[in-house]
Amino acid sequence: MSSVYVHGLGYIGLPTAAMLANYGHSVAGYDIDEKIVHELNKGSINVDEPGLRAFVTEALESGNLEVTDSVGTSKYHIISVPTPFDDEAKKADLSYIEAAGKAIQPHLRPGDSVILESTVPPGTTINTLQPILERSGLSAGQDFALIHCPETVLPGNIITELRENDRIIGGVNGVSTEAAVRLYDSFVEGEIHTTADATTAEFVKLIQNTYRDTNIALANELAKLAQDYGVDSREAIQLANRHPRVEIHQPGPGVGGHCLPIDPWFLGQDSDSLELISVARKINDGMVDYIVNLVESELGTLAGKQIAILGVAYKGNVDDIRKSPGLALARRFQSGTEEAIAAVSKDGGESEDVHVRLNDPHVDDQTLNLYSIEEATENADVIIIATDHKKYTQINPEEIASRMADDLVIDSKAILNQAEWNDAGLDLVRI
Repeated sequence: MSSVYVHGLGYIGLPTAAMLANYGHSVAGYDIDEKIVHELNKGSINVDEPGLRAFVTEALESGNLEVTDSVGTSKYHIISVPTPFDDEAKKADLSYIEAAGKAIQPHLRPGDSVILESTVPPGTTINTLQPILERSGLSAGQDFALIHCPETVLPGNIITELRENDRIIGGVNGVSTEAAVRLYDSFVEGEIHTTADATTAEFVKLIQNTYRDTNIALANELAKLAQDYGVDSREAIQLANRHPRVEIHQPGPGVGGHCLPIDPWFLGQDSDSLELISVARKINDGMVDYIVNLVESELGTLAGKQIAILGVAYKGNVDDIRKSPGLALARRFQSGTEEAIAAVSKDGGESEDVHVRLNDPHVDDQTLNLYSIEEATENADVIIIATDHKKYTQINPEEIASRMADDLVIDSKAILNQAEWNDAGLDLVRI
């Protein structure tokens, strides 16, 4: 068993630190956010992730996991910090990676290993992180191991996937790769695949998410085409997927989270060859406008209408609102201005043109003005299902119909029973 520092205790770093601790490693979880450190040391885990509270509590109580606001020496340093995205420049902000490298550098010793797990543009490990670490006077691949090993987990199933998913490991040389394999082999039950270098490992993670984003863009374009022909796109896609060489994803209101809307841009950050991928990004981001136009077409006008958006998490049964299609819809209904989200949070989303009310049973965000389902749908002209939370499948359509001012329901995730909602007198439109 080894000593491990995990830098960054967010959606991935905290479960990773707990996983290593529960497999017997001596782990220090480090974060620059004093509030996170303070809350974790009190035993407070405020992430809506199945099983995470018990898992982290077990690690803390075992004594194998310590949460700290300072960096020290360790056999392994795992960097799991955010990589924010500059929407205008379409580039990654690597400042957190740089800061983590600078924090590690004074404590780096011969024989140590530094593993970058954060999702980054190709070349970040060797072009950004390596020079910072080598200011220690040590050489990557000779004196210390330097590796990229991307995480590939899905919120809502993080603990299981950390353990069971295959891992891709690419070091700056073979010795580096072997050092990382030894650590991950202590808890990973899936296969461990090694690559020729760190840049290949970075590239692999990005193309995994780019494939999904591009596939969803195809599904979204098919959904729009299907509506023009009066075809149920989901039935058509399901039947098309019966072919052994066809696997089309499902359409929806766009994609969210930190991966699918961003990783494709990382992939092309230092290349001029991004063509199909950039079109796919445009299609998926454009689904918000498509839904707004659909609502306006069905209602005749948006002026003075009340809109209930059910779901501000980017995916079902989690509390993650990063790049949320539901919030993007709220902004767009209010003319797409930068101030729109402020309106949603401060006064319930009222503007001269439209009134927006948001609901999400999993999200507890004090910056948003969230309503109960009953409050959100009272006198609503349209209800939009923007997230596939299980709770929304249990809504009684007759109760909803009795509260609404009009009868339009847009089910962008196709989770509602079409016949039941139509029988309740509601006009259910699926994407």
